[in-house]
Amino acid sequence: MTAHLSTEEMADLCALADGTLPVDRRAEVEARVAASPELRELLDRQRQAVMATQALSSEDVPEPLRAAVDADRRARGSMRPRGRGFVPKLALAGAAVAAAAVVAAVVLSGGPGAPTVADAAELGTQPATAPAPPPAGTAGTRLALGVQGVAFPDFARSYGWQAVGVHRGRIHGRDAVVVVYEKGSRRLAYVIVAGAGLSRPAGAESTSVKGVEYQTLELDGRLAITWQRGGHTCVLIGQAPRSELLTLASWPLTPTR
Repeated sequence: MTAHLSTEEMADLCALADGTLPVDRRAEVEARVAASPELRELLDRQRQAVMATQALSSEDVPEPLRAAVDADRRARGSMRPRGRGFVPKLALAGAAVAAAAVVAAVVLSGGPGAPTVADAAELGTQPATAPAPPPAGTAGTRLALGVQGVAFPDFARSYGWQAVGVHRGRIHGRDAVVVVYEKGSRRLAYVIVAGAGLSRPAGAESTSVKGVEYQTLELDGRLAITWQRGGHTCVLIGQAPRSELLTLASWPLTPTR
């Protein structure tokens, strides 16, 4: 994906991803990105990588990684010392470093063999293997189950969808949890994937609800909606029209009824 890009173009993409691109150059770079599906995907991955590195900023970097980075910097003639809390960022001066940052973005947020929204949706089609979690508290808005701080919703009181089971799985090395809901004879699956958000699916129809972007797509004849909550990818797939899926997916942003 990056083979045809110059180091200057990669530096521009890095700066656009983390917000450091000068204002007078944004329109030009954004126009190039808008005209290229490959650049749009790479920019999306880099933005996810920015969030990932920010989340790791309070963590100690493993000694082998810090040593490798320092060795690379010495080879480039830069000898500024780095402290224990050093984490490589995307917005770094120098086109050569920017090129390396592009590669880091792909590694952090997905490349060949990385989990996809389709993988998560496929997990949602599998049957539950454990009982449904109970409601959390008395508000009737969430269940006593979540993934890395992102809770599953309790749709029963507001929308009539009752949680009936749970399925846990792994997608290309990542943990993922599915809560299965039923309403009459209909079935829904709500999937949350651990780790940084997955790349947005190409060709999906986008809808924004109160600042959150939702993508609608059809997978093997099933309608699915994907979005991000708390930096994690969520997928809702099942027997419901698009409007109902959007209402449920945007919980708790939409009012109860």
